[in-house]
Amino acid sequence: MALTDVEILFVEDDPIFRHVVADFLQQQGARVQQACDGNEGITLFSHAIFDIVIADLSMPGLDGLSMLKQMQVINPAIPAIVISGNDVMSDVVDALRLGASDYLIKPIADLFIIEQAIVQAMHSAATPMNASGQSHLQEMNDLSYQELTDNLYLLEQNSHAAKSVQQQLFPASHIYYPKADINYSLFKNNDVSAYFIDSTMVGDHHLVMYMAHFSPEDNSAAFGCVLLRSFINQKLKLFRNGLSNTLIEPNSMLSYLNDRMVKSGLHISTDIIYVCIDLTRYLLSIGQSGKGLRCYLRNGNNLMPLALPESAPLGSAHWSKPSMQIRTLLRDEQICIGTNYYEHKQKLLEDHYTGLVYQSDIKAGGFIQLACK
Repeated sequence: MALTDVEILFVEDDPIFRHVVADFLQQQGARVQQACDGNEGITLFSHAIFDIVIADLSMPGLDGLSMLKQMQVINPAIPAIVISGNDVMSDVVDALRLGASDYLIKPIADLFIIEQAIVQAMHSAATPMNASGQSHLQEMNDLSYQELTDNLYLLEQNSHAAKSVQQQLFPASHIYYPKADINYSLFKNNDVSAYFIDSTMVGDHHLVMYMAHFSPEDNSAAFGCVLLRSFINQKLKLFRNGLSNTLIEPNSMLSYLNDRMVKSGLHISTDIIYVCIDLTRYLLSIGQSGKGLRCYLRNGNNLMPLALPESAPLGSAHWSKPSMQIRTLLRDEQICIGTNYYEHKQKLLEDHYTGLVYQSDIKAGGFIQLACK
């Protein structure tokens, strides 16, 4: 059986659903410990070794999200799957940011979906490596096709839900890292932005940032943001556990993202520029897919566009490889990604950083800037 001897912690406040799922997982060969709330879940997690945690997000007392945050401190290597009702998608987004491997939406009509999610999460988190550091197993899809399509449909039909989910993903307009600052402005003309930005420290010495543009420019862009963030979180978790350097290699990262986007079956096309900087040497590695965004080096009031040839956007079956450039960031230079509109470039040069804002009199788009300290 697929789950033979898998140790599972299942945290769920609904006793009927909890027992039904636990009985099913045990029939598939797993050993399941049950907790009725977050506090009991933390107690069990602290005193036993588990292969995976499955947690409901909406629980009285210590909720699932707060519980997962504490579990990350205790042992960040244990993968987690979250279960949510349709009305708490913002918590799902936060769980993905914490590194949750997958999420399922109630009601779950087919319990084999849970089994599939467990197998995929465990393959992603604990892929065995050979002596040369190469994976013995082909990577599994990080999110199940059924869950992706179900929730894409939800967001397509509900603009309020799409707007709410997307707003949870965007960081503040000013992000301060130990050795660098990130600032950005994105302007949207509708409830949902077709553009997305993010950044993260990767270990102590690398920082990555990216800007993406999704097509079609409708509610599905909100789910594109969730999808992109989830895939990047998977690689961040593998990096933290010493299993993969893909996240700091733009060429490999964009190849991985394209493969995941194509296999999702969602037909979301994505222009993206992905930048990794080695903060010990100020060495920039820049990858680009698609042609809708531009990368610039800024020095004072001068913007120098970097020559990155056009390539196919992510999500294309005909995608071959991204455009790449490697260079050193000089003193007093900043690296910027943005849309190629005069008004956006002027606001960048004026250091006009607002985060994500609705502004109907400005073209949709914007910019993000990285400045080393």
